[in-house]
Order: sequence, then structure tokens, then C-alpha cells
Amino acid sequence: MLILGIETSCDETAVGIVRDGRELRANVIASQAALHAAHGGVVPELASRQHIRDLQPTLQRALADAGVALADVDAVAVTHGPGLAGALISGVNTAKALAMTLNVPLLGVNHLEGHIYAAWLAASGPGRAPAPSPAPSNEPGFPLACLVASGGHTDLILMEGHGDYRLVGRTRDDAAGEAFDKAARVLGLGFPGGPEIQRAAESLAAFTEVDDSPGTRRAQAATPLPRAWMRDTLDFSFSGVKTALLHRAQDVGLYPPSESIDQDADRLVAQLAREFQESLVDVMTAKLLTMAERYQARGLILGGGVTANARLRQRVRADSPLPVVIPPPALCTDNGAMIAAGAFYQYQRGDIADLSLDVDPSLPFGQPA
Repeated sequence: MLILGIETSCDETAVGIVRDGRELRANVIASQAALHAAHGGVVPELASRQHIRDLQPTLQRALADAGVALADVDAVAVTHGPGLAGALISGVNTAKALAMTLNVPLLGVNHLEGHIYAAWLAASGPGRAPAPSPAPSNEPGFPLACLVASGGHTDLILMEGHGDYRLVGRTRDDAAGEAFDKAARVLGLGFPGGPEIQRAAESLAAFTEVDDSPGTRRAQAATPLPRAWMRDTLDFSFSGVKTALLHRAQDVGLYPPSESIDQDADRLVAQLAREFQESLVDVMTAKLLTMAERYQARGLILGGGVTANARLRQRVRADSPLPVVIPPPALCTDNGAMIAAGAFYQYQRGDIADLSLDVDPSLPFGQPA
């Protein structure tokens, strides 16, 4: 079964083509990062307009990459929530038109479920697909402990079967991706913040080691930032470490930005970026592993843009006693292939939409634990 998936929940216009929920034939993404960078974040109206411009050429390129014609498509899937209302409408209306024209089933997919199903994808065919992912099959089997971390969500999901999810932890304030974006602004870095924080943190290795005497700015920057463990829950909170970073940046003279020459600035930014990244990675890794043990999971799955972070991937793989499945970075960020993959299992359950399908910007995911 060949499914075409459309994803327009935020600032990526994405179309993917997947066969039988596993075989990745095409994955084309038109990023709007440069458009929104000047504003330091996503502007919903601009995003909606750009989706309208990009959907048709993105669709045509995906078909070309997959080596198929539109008439070969057996079903059309689309993200209908959660996300930005105007952005979602662009994708849903396009999917409806395609499904009606082709006379094929229409499937409305939850964006967060799509991020989990990115782990099932393996590349093939003539297109520009990412490297194969070690997708779950009969092993390790269910239940699976899933971390979905992005700009709008940081959720712990217990997947007990296809379509069977329990929400066991979520952020109480900022999502991890949002925290990375805000931290990057404080440190004078670019947008999106996650990749910028990672690059800055990795750059610290290039600086010559010095004697950081107590009380110096370098010593202040190297002091670990706090972690919000909230040990009575699997929920997350990242607003505190974000505020701590702001105060630390003020203490060492990095915030507010100054035009005066500071030869130490790059090193201080790199140090603070590393400490901030370590704080978020520590908490996400620890809570995911605690969840896996508590619910006797047989494996771990990571999905969402934040899980493209190299340090997070390294820590989870190093610390987990269970099998870990993390899609390639290109499949962690928003993409249409993950929507097509999730839609296949949804189709098997008979969960098919009709032309009354509407967007739901606050669409929930998973039953409360």
C-alpha cells in the first residue's frame, strides 16, 4: 500500500511517500527556517502563506523522488493536529483535494504519533531518502517507552501496541525545543536554537584549556546549571533552567548584548551552551529511563526535532540497558514520511476520515496514565 503523507503543522512543508508503513520511497522537506530566523521564532501568518507556495512543488518533487505517478497513490494522509491552525489548514485542504480527486482513502494523523512512527521507516528506492533506520519489528516488542521532544511538546508516551498510547509525562511549562530557542536568543545565537546550542557546545573543545580560578567569569560559566527533577512525577519543567541561564549570562556580561570587544565572549557562550544542553539532556534521559523501568518497557523510541540532538542521542544509547531506536536526524524533524508511516497502521485499524476532517490545533495524544 503506497501512502502519500503531508505535514504542515508548523514551519516545514513536507511530503513523504511510504509503502506498507515501512519502506521510505521519498521524503521532501521545504524548510522555512531562513524565513523565520529574522524574527527569532515562527510567525504563524508567514508560515501559512509559505505552505501554500511550497506544497505543489514539494509534492511534485516527492513523486519524482519516489519514481511514482500520483495515480499510483493508494491513500492520502495528513497531519490535522496539533499545530498552528493556519498551517494545518493548508495541508488538510490539499490532502482533501487529492483524496477526492484520486478517489482514495483520506487519513488524519496526529503529529505526535507520526514522530513515533518515524522509527519504523527504512529507506529504499531511487529518491533522496535518509539512511535506513533500525525499525522495530517483532523485537523488542511492546510496550515501548517513547520520548517525543520538539518545539511544542516534551512528552513521555507508553506505546502498548499500534494505536494504543498512554501519556505518562509531559512538560509543565516550556517544551525542550522552545527552551533551546529561548536559550539561543539569550546567548546571541541563531534560530532554530537547538542546532545552534549544539554547535556552540561542541565548539568548546576548540578552546585552549586555562586555569579557571574561582570567581572568574570562566569559572562562573563552567558551573553546572540546575536540573528540575520533580522526583514525584515523570513530568518536565524547563523554565527554571532557562531563567538560570539568563541570570548566568547577565553575571558574566553576555546579556544584554554589548558592542564592546570581549575576547572571552565566544568561550563563555560555548561554556554556557554546553551547561544548558547538559541540563536538558540529563533530565530527559533520566526520566525516559525511569519510565522504561517503571512500566517494564522492552525498548525505547525517540522522536521529534529535539531528538536530533547528538548529545541526547549519545546519552540515551550509552545509559539504556534496553534496545534504543532513534530515527536519522532528517526523520526526527517534521516530515511527511512519518505521517504516511503512521497512517498505514491507522488504515489497518479502519480509522479512516472523510471530507469533514478538520484541524485541531490542540489535538490530544495518548490516554492519561
